[in-house]
Amino acid sequence: MRRQMMDVSSVRDRLIVGLDVPDVIAAEKIVEELGDTVSFYKIGYQLVFSQTAKGGGLDFASRLLSMGKKVFLDVKLLDIDNTIAKGVENIAKRGVTMMTLHAYPKAMRAAVEAAKGSDLCLLGVTVLTSMDQADMLEAGYTMSPEELVLRRAQQARDAGMGGIVASAAESAAIRKIVGPDMAIVTPGIRPAGSEAGDQKRVMTPADALRAGSSHLVVARPIVGATDRKAAAQSILEEMAAAV
Repeated sequence: MRRQMMDVSSVRDRLIVGLDVPDVIAAEKIVEELGDTVSFYKIGYQLVFSQTAKGGGLDFASRLLSMGKKVFLDVKLLDIDNTIAKGVENIAKRGVTMMTLHAYPKAMRAAVEAAKGSDLCLLGVTVLTSMDQADMLEAGYTMSPEELVLRRAQQARDAGMGGIVASAAESAAIRKIVGPDMAIVTPGIRPAGSEAGDQKRVMTPADALRAGSSHLVVARPIVGATDRKAAAQSILEEMAAAV
């Protein structure tokens, strides 16, 4: 018997598929397979710096936008204020929906000023979901990952950022700090039964939304699936049931 699919229209824009693939040709194939099921894509370093006869990741981002898709540009900027500002100004002109920078207060303030008047949602990266307490200590931080995440969340709120990137494990505590309007974008999402890979702080899609995340970034569970469209649809249905 054919399974009846749940209406997922209310959560479609909250699922961001990470195009963590070698080049634009591979990315185009994924987008074509997913069709109207997915409306939001993340483009990170791997794709940004790729180059084929069809161009690189930024050219592909423009094509996605022309198709009516949303684009999350995950470039994690961090530099002196002027360099941050000039980079953000050019990214805003591209019309992408979201972009990341590391959640250092000076960098965030410079980015917010540069993005004024645009629709660009600036996201502060708090602590990478691949990092645990041992990694923090090795990097010279004496506080726990959660403590640093909450400190960065407050700083992002005070700087006027559009949202932050953090593990779903901290989403509930973050939501209390940033209020109902800021985006909490959560990577490290793994459907029940899937492997964590190199992510150390992971959560299922339903649990992440219940915890307070606004957007979920999913890469391998969809990109690496035999039937990508079915995998995306299943995650969307889990999200819809959770909200």
